Amino acid sequence: MQVDKARRLLVEGLGGGPVPPSPESAREVIAQLAHPGTLGPLVRRLSAGDLELAECIRLSYRHVLGFDKLLLLPGAPRFMLRVHFWHGTAGAVSEDIHNHRCAIASAVVRGSVRMECYEPAADGVPAVAYRETIDGPGGAWRLRRVGEARLRLLRTEQYGAGRSYGLAARTLHRVVSEEPTVTLFLETAQQRSVTDVYVRSRGRVRGSGSVMHSSSAMNSGGAPDPTGDAGRGGSEIRADSAVRADGEIRTDGEIRTGGEVRTGRAERVDPLPKTPLPPAVYLAELDALAGSLGY
Repeated sequence: MQVDKARRLLVEGLGGGPVPPSPESAREVIAQLAHPGTLGPLVRRLSAGDLELAECIRLSYRHVLGFDKLLLLPGAPRFMLRVHFWHGTAGAVSEDIHNHRCAIASAVVRGSVRMECYEPAADGVPAVAYRETIDGPGGAWRLRRVGEARLRLLRTEQYGAGRSYGLAARTLHRVVSEEPTVTLFLETAQQRSVTDVYVRSRGRVRGSGSVMHSSSAMNSGGAPDPTGDAGRGGSEIRADSAVRADGEIRTDGEIRTGGEVRTGRAERVDPLPKTPLPPAVYLAELDALAGSLGY
């Protein structure tokens, strides 16, 4: 039975002791599970509506960044196996730099992603640091502003179909997908209750306390980014102000729609609520994936 085989791979590969699994062991497991001969039958079985369908659908949703996040095998607190459908739509919001609550691993099934890894550095690009919490499984995200930070790009790597990677819980990174892409994603045992999120600044603060806005976002190397990336939570922070979904800039007690904004304690708005996937969409996407894998 494919479901039993998948669970056995996860349990044996990740272990059940008090020590969290390593990123490499998680990567090895996800690479095996992403093989068409393993993933195809598993997805086909799930798309037929068998097994833990109600639980899987309840914890599947449209992510605020625009991709569909489908739960395949629930196994909390030891693991959660998901598939991500990146639709590659024009103008899609890309991730902020962030880490995770646990070691994670991902394998590209179709399409490609670009991985950027970062580290704190005094000579890095300026950013605003946040702590992110979540209101339980399937709950809403909450952001709390921590302060200013600087981050330096360590490396960039492209992952195409058949490639996989694993990351430690605290590794700072962001993933960019610019074409229709499917990835298999593994969350392991939780090691932390929060994640760190860094929103790259788009402006420079003048001595008078006002913020000068650039016409485009700054990429990790400090050069203008033609994509104008917005962040993991939806809107880009510009220095000490927060940009709302309607384009207005919010500071403490003051909203301006353009020009200079006087600084003040500013909080980025929490990400939009998760949008549950209708059962028909969940099943249709799994059916399409199974068909593309030859099952």
